[in-house]
Amino acid sequence: MLADIQLFSDFGPNFLARWAHVLSGIAWIGLLYYFNFVQVPAFAELDAGVRNSAVDKLASRALWWFRWAAAATLFFGILLGLIAETGDGDGTFFTEKYFRSPAGVAISTGMLLGITMFLNVWLVIWPNQKKVIANARNVLSGGEADPGAAAAGRKALLASRQNMIFSLPMLLFMIGTVHFFPQSFTTDKDRGIYMAVSGLIWLALELNCLFNRGTNIGTWIYENHKRAIGASVVLAAVYYLLWEIIFQAA
Repeated sequence: MLADIQLFSDFGPNFLARWAHVLSGIAWIGLLYYFNFVQVPAFAELDAGVRNSAVDKLASRALWWFRWAAAATLFFGILLGLIAETGDGDGTFFTEKYFRSPAGVAISTGMLLGITMFLNVWLVIWPNQKKVIANARNVLSGGEADPGAAAAGRKALLASRQNMIFSLPMLLFMIGTVHFFPQSFTTDKDRGIYMAVSGLIWLALELNCLFNRGTNIGTWIYENHKRAIGASVVLAAVYYLLWEIIFQAA
């Protein structure tokens, strides 16, 4: 009798993993936009004492949800890729046949951007924000300010802005894999060219974020959230045009 209920059918586990992946992704990207659109501009207008209190009581809590939402999104995404859409084993992401298909090329582009964003959260944003939070709490308790806190905050900001830039093209491919990009062609001829060019774009932007010293033109896109979201729109358009030029025009 349970087999007659859709949730307990062969597709049920795949659906639950997909639902959890989307739900945690909404929380993660929502908080990413909150930090960039709301918190950073607001904190810039606060005096030092109020800002330290806000970092202690508000930012620390938001960062907890932020980093674990990122982890949950990655976990359920991997789980989704391992669970077949049907009981006969078809439909799993992590097979050579799938990744050679148009859907596989599209989702792998989104996965590259999404996993990079996750690594930025856990390896750059959170370690540096811990220093900012520790400094705020130390100052609030009467201690001396950490001279390295400002530099740590800057590194976290650059990674957060880069994640915002990656977010729109990432969502383009995550959603477009099933709902937008055509699947009725072969990628065998031009897949390597597409992956090489798209990979170079990704690498250039990520390296610019990680090793930016404020002395090159790449700093411009990080200076405020409006520039970063504009850069994200442009990047999504570049990736889409790259797809059209290499695959659709072939």
